Amino acid sequence: MTTTTPQPRTRIRSWQDWAVPAGLIALSLVPVVAGSLRLVELGGGAQVIPSGGRDYADAPGFLITHIVAITVYALLGAFQFAPRFRARRRGWHRVAGRLLVVCGIVGAVSGLWLSLFQHRPDISPLLTAFRLVVGTAWVTFLVLGFTAIRRRNPTRHREWMIRAYAIALGAGTQAFTFGAWQLAVGDSTGVAEALLMLAGWLINLAVAEWTIRRHPRAAVVRRAP
Repeated sequence: MTTTTPQPRTRIRSWQDWAVPAGLIALSLVPVVAGSLRLVELGGGAQVIPSGGRDYADAPGFLITHIVAITVYALLGAFQFAPRFRARRRGWHRVAGRLLVVCGIVGAVSGLWLSLFQHRPDISPLLTAFRLVVGTAWVTFLVLGFTAIRRRNPTRHREWMIRAYAIALGAGTQAFTFGAWQLAVGDSTGVAEALLMLAGWLINLAVAEWTIRRHPRAAVVRRAP
């Protein structure tokens, strides 16, 4: 009698482990590619993305800082969602996490500066307000996440970091909200533009909250020495 040996599940688990990071990287490609094209333009290359009336040559430092910080944060942050990858590299999560906190705060602060002092001439004040609220929330989530891990509470740390990453990938989701509006209605300006950008952030935060509640982890809280 021949017995059937069960097939190993290593490949399936490996695929599942990389599915989420791959999806996050794909979503981040929109802002990453757009930022890369803007850097090429600032370096003397041809203008591919419309500037919308903004003169980045006056103060390119904040824009360059914002693009580099966001790119590192989006791409490196995706690997934090690969548990087996992290488990095989002891200490990687901690080192990468500290770099991500720095990049996230730098990206948020530079984004706030750009929203206040280098926005488009025709931009809606409502969109500026949304950006200021979201940018402030991003910094707050990062600080709360860092504080939580310092207090030995990995569950709260995970929750706040997921929310922070969701905000950072807002531009990726906004490509879909703007695309759907473009197909259904046409160009978006003023209040419509502001609401479409807000929708991208809210969708990401809703997915983040669903993820947090779908995969809860018991809190391990110990007082830091």
